[in-house]
Amino acid sequence: MTSNEIREAFLDFFAEMRHEVVASAPLPQYDNPTLLFTNAGMNQFANVFLGKEKRPYNRAASSQKCMRVQGKHNDLENVGPSPRHHTFFEMLGNFSFGDYFKSKAIRYAFDFMTKVCDIPAAKMYYTVHISDEEAYNIWANEIGEPEDHILRMGDKTNFWMMGDVGPCGPTSEIHYDWGPEACTCHQPDCSVLLDNDCDRWLEVWNLVFMQYDQAEDGTRTLLPKPGVDTGLGLERITSVVQQTQVNYDNDLFMPAMDRVQELLGDSAAQRAQKYVGYRVIGDHGRAATFLIADGVRPGSTGAGYVLRMIIRRAARFGRQIGFQHPFLSEVAKVYIDQMGSAYSELVTRKDLILHTLDQEERRFARTLDSALVQLLAVLEEMAENDETEMSGEIAFNLYATYGLPVEITRDLVREQSITIDEAGYNEARQKHALASGSGAFAAYERGTNFYGDLLAELIEKGHLEGGVEYDPYIGPRLRSDVIGLIRDETAVSKIKVGDKAEIITAATPFYVEAGGEISDTGWIQIIDTGAEFRVDDVRHPVPGMTIHIGAMIKGEIHLGEEARLLVDDTRRSDIRRNHTATHILHRELRKHLGTHVHQAGSLVAPERLRFDFSHGEAIDKTTLAAIETDINKAIIANYPVKVTFMGQKEAVEQGAMALFGEKYGDIVRTISIGEKVGPQAYSFELCGGLHVSETNDISQFRFTSEGASSAGIRRVEAVTGRAAQTFVNERLHTLERIAHQLNTPIGELESRIEALLAENKSLQKELAIAQRKLARAAFNQLMSQVQQVNGIHVLAAQVDGAEVDNLREMADWYRDQVGSGTAVLATVKNGKPVIIAMVTKDLISKGLKAGDLVREVAKMVGGGGGGRPDMAQAGGRDADKLPEALTAVPGLVEKALS
Repeated sequence: MTSNEIREAFLDFFAEMRHEVVASAPLPQYDNPTLLFTNAGMNQFANVFLGKEKRPYNRAASSQKCMRVQGKHNDLENVGPSPRHHTFFEMLGNFSFGDYFKSKAIRYAFDFMTKVCDIPAAKMYYTVHISDEEAYNIWANEIGEPEDHILRMGDKTNFWMMGDVGPCGPTSEIHYDWGPEACTCHQPDCSVLLDNDCDRWLEVWNLVFMQYDQAEDGTRTLLPKPGVDTGLGLERITSVVQQTQVNYDNDLFMPAMDRVQELLGDSAAQRAQKYVGYRVIGDHGRAATFLIADGVRPGSTGAGYVLRMIIRRAARFGRQIGFQHPFLSEVAKVYIDQMGSAYSELVTRKDLILHTLDQEERRFARTLDSALVQLLAVLEEMAENDETEMSGEIAFNLYATYGLPVEITRDLVREQSITIDEAGYNEARQKHALASGSGAFAAYERGTNFYGDLLAELIEKGHLEGGVEYDPYIGPRLRSDVIGLIRDETAVSKIKVGDKAEIITAATPFYVEAGGEISDTGWIQIIDTGAEFRVDDVRHPVPGMTIHIGAMIKGEIHLGEEARLLVDDTRRSDIRRNHTATHILHRELRKHLGTHVHQAGSLVAPERLRFDFSHGEAIDKTTLAAIETDINKAIIANYPVKVTFMGQKEAVEQGAMALFGEKYGDIVRTISIGEKVGPQAYSFELCGGLHVSETNDISQFRFTSEGASSAGIRRVEAVTGRAAQTFVNERLHTLERIAHQLNTPIGELESRIEALLAENKSLQKELAIAQRKLARAAFNQLMSQVQQVNGIHVLAAQVDGAEVDNLREMADWYRDQVGSGTAVLATVKNGKPVIIAMVTKDLISKGLKAGDLVREVAKMVGGGGGGRPDMAQAGGRDADKLPEALTAVPGLVEKALS
């Protein structure tokens, strides 16, 4: 079977076993502060296992995209030399949420391995926790495996914990035996039990049985509904099925590495010699392709740093094995063709992936040579001082100044048997982050446990069925009961005027910020008493809970009272206009700039919209005007805006644009703009936000700015509706005022201004000629002030009303006229002295230099400066002392020549 067939067979097998096949979560962990990336199949189900979230199914299966490049799961340095380590990998998994347990989990795994993958049972060994008699007996009695293939091991290998507290339990692992000839430990008793990383044994599948709840004191109690979480590495099972002991020799990597060989023109022997570089490129090229497809952009922090680092590490290895030009986009094309059927985002974002890779490679190429020169200088200095550890500050400076990630520096210095002070590097990076403001992480104002416990209590008391009924689409008004009041981080029974508080109602029409659209504001009014609460913000602290944050402005509100929830509909209407406008904007940007354009962030507020998108260069004014024109054409066309619901996979396969970093459920809401719905529409996007019903409701669209947001990301800001009308009116009024001042009709303003500019230019030229004539006349008078100092011509004079350029020209005239000498000329501009010094070249060798001379004069007027030995300039603060300073010049010349 091919790797694609194995993945499909796994999902089909568990679908037959009544599992819900769930799409892979994105790689970036946007809402988990402890993880940069998804690193296991169970990440997206963590809240289900913890009881904080309910799904409409209790069995699931997935093929999860994973990255391990941080913390204890950092495989980066092993990638290349190791036959089976990767940064990106796919984790096949099946999960039970309180449904089946050990017996079925073990049976499913065994049947898939032996019946679907045709792996001989004789080649498999099984580990169980030393205390887990149940799992041991299932393998021995229900499955019928020989006891010498069932091995008991301890906590290190066969006990799993989600954290210090919470769900945990024993595990059972399935290992494949490559045979005695594959042994690398050379122990006579070679066995999985030795746990010594011998290449003979390959851990393929890990079955986790979550049956305990561990308390803070370490005690464990049985969970009322135990769960199952399993992980089967696709790269490893593919190697077993295809009988390739090295993962890079299976069909997940071979096509990409074949393309590398084709591009380099290497022979088989050359490829074998360069195997580390080939593997790094194969692994990192795949990881970068998937990261970009999931919305990560190269950057200096977080996920963006990791992406930049693996692209640059692959590029560095590429140069090492013979590449002279960018090549990673060619590698990405292979993975897109090979894996696009399983991960459609690779196909829909192909242009973005290729554009980003090529752009980042070229950027790195421009800095790599200078970075390597700097690194070589550091290494030479270390060698002279017999140092074997590079300071963390130097390692960080190589990245911060020269763009060389510490991972690449580590690769390079390891070849010289040099290490890096990792603690010092982390300290330097943290100092830089704090200084630049990028090291601050937003924290929850209050732990989610508070809201989770409150939600459970409200459900238990019958106030809610599963959670708050959240429906911002029904309209701006709704009646509902007050079921929760929070003040000063405490649940209370009433709130009064002046209290800053939070209100929970059984249902709400208020929109909670998501997808760039900010939350609604408005009011909550008690129907019987008229008490009123101002809603300033709305949030989802935990799934199923919606809180209204604000302040009491009238009366008191008590638990159990019926309330009228009123959204500020005027404000919401402005937001809806801006949100629909972003969809039209996105469509037109892709039309005018190219399909590499993808949304990289947005802000949809009532007064404006902001839209970030992938594009590597500024948009010229002509193109921006054309985009604005076409957006307004779409608005005037009055396209209907239609909402439809469909399966997430179906929507993405049909080409619906999705927002990077946004979490979508199995059933998604789509927005189609145009007469048709879906892929034939003018615009087709996944979106949970609020929109106008027809594009003409937007009224008009006007850009207010365009610029860079970060490397490879442009940002535009715009206004629509009422704000656009204000924007246009202000500019019209400005035009009218200018027209009035120039006594010119608005239609003739442009030609009138052009004429004025031409006239001004002509006058400037005439003025310059006049000033030059005056300067020449003044210079002729100045020559009478020339002094002789030890036979040297010296001129020190103040020239009132002269420009700096005039002074420089006078200095040139003086040099031409005297042949040998020095001049110090000064003027006062805006109340401050400006000084020019000139020394002919024959005097420089005698010790007289313009830079030194002007610096000494400038000190006397409270300033400083410098320049070349033959010409220098300085400034000062005290114009009153300028005559005295110029009087000192002959003495300074004499001193310099003595």
